[in-house]
Amino acid sequence: MASADDDSKVPANGLAAGPVDGRQSARALEIARGVSRLLRDLGNATVTELVLADWRRADVVALSRTGEIAIVEVKSSVEDFRGDTKWPDYRQWCDRLYFAVATEFPRELLPVETGLIVADRYGAEILREAPVTPLAGARRKAVTLRCAHAAALRLQGLWDREGAS
Repeated sequence: MASADDDSKVPANGLAAGPVDGRQSARALEIARGVSRLLRDLGNATVTELVLADWRRADVVALSRTGEIAIVEVKSSVEDFRGDTKWPDYRQWCDRLYFAVATEFPRELLPVETGLIVADRYGAEILREAPVTPLAGARRKAVTLRCAHAAALRLQGLWDREGAS
């Protein structure tokens, strides 16, 4: 039985670890890839395009070895940032909230109360750490389970492409 947040579809382009549904620009996919590489190198597991319980879709969610959850909101252009009013809602789903942008993005536009990552398709660098606002235990468990479920479905889809619906 498929649900509205079924993440079993696997992209063929190799740029993202999650579903590509046409909403992401090529630039955003490249930034997300670089961010995911950085976070993996720092010991985190990442899931991209994760549908949260409030139906918002987080660009990159990172789980640390200690269970800390970070959400990275990718902004591929100034227009993308200015048109986004939902980013504050992500705070309720993570311990840390970051923006990730390309090197030429005007960083002074980004809120100082979030972390800042600069990225391209090959890697990324954290320029400003995000403040920590610890999640409640029940919320942490819910987000962690959602990440695990999405990651397992995506792995299954890679292993059994003919069985993916």
